[in-house]
Amino acid sequence: MNPAPSIVFFTTASGAGYGLLFWLALLLVFGLAPASPALSLAPLGIALILITAGLVSSLGHLGRPERAWRALSQWRSSWLSREGVAAALTYPPALLLGLAVVIEHNLLIKVSALVAALGAVATVWCTGMIYASLKPIRQWHHPMVPWGYLLFAAFSGITLLAALLAFFEDARLLAMVAAVLGGGAIALKRAYWDSIDAPAAPSTPTLESSTGLGRIGRTRPLDPPHTEQNWLLREMGFRVARAHRKRLRRLVMIGFTGATALNLVALAFHGSTAALPLLPAALLALGAMLIERWLMFAEATHTVTLYYNSEG
Repeated sequence: MNPAPSIVFFTTASGAGYGLLFWLALLLVFGLAPASPALSLAPLGIALILITAGLVSSLGHLGRPERAWRALSQWRSSWLSREGVAAALTYPPALLLGLAVVIEHNLLIKVSALVAALGAVATVWCTGMIYASLKPIRQWHHPMVPWGYLLFAAFSGITLLAALLAFFEDARLLAMVAAVLGGGAIALKRAYWDSIDAPAAPSTPTLESSTGLGRIGRTRPLDPPHTEQNWLLREMGFRVARAHRKRLRRLVMIGFTGATALNLVALAFHGSTAALPLLPAALLALGAMLIERWLMFAEATHTVTLYYNSEG
């Protein structure tokens, strides 16, 4: 699949934003919030900026962005619509949380924080299910995909929160949780790649099964469906070279491993000096996520490419 920059940015920025919102809200629910209200408002503002920037960026991939609101009406059957509804419903409690922090209303803080955290989880899950529900793309129609979205959002979000709070608060607990999640992200991504690289299952569509001609032997098209480049080939026939894929996968692992290691290193620091390893950890995590998101699209193959004498 063609890795559109707008969608790569959307899934990275909004994932980090929702992860940041979730962890900040969780701290507020359990009374572990920073001492100063400003230290809660700053991460909340950054989370909303990342979420909004990602959502606005995603509109750039639509043919008619002005009609995007119509997608919200299909929530009964469409994960894309459910994602839009969940995203819209998350804004009010998140904004109410900011107001509650300003007026220091403890009950309102806990209630709005809990609802905002649930909204963040629901939105990220819906985003993952948009791809996991697409049966023609075997690399996306995979049980690890939605869980990966949740794990990567949680990892990038808490790493970013730890880096932001380390300048003013003791962020070692956040760094420790971030290191655990980083290890989980590494393990899940490696297992996912091993799974999609394994030989195709017998149920995987082939040109023979798609045309119903398998009973007479191996099938191949006599002529290509089109004589020139078209939308299908541009969007669904994109292929990343094997050498580039391996190199990019290594970069993802280096980024995740480096961020995880720096979070562990931060445990040995006290006070604001912990920001020294945590800030580059956040940058590494976000950089690795951009590459990982790009690869997720570049490695995906649509069943329609079988008719262009390509593997599905």
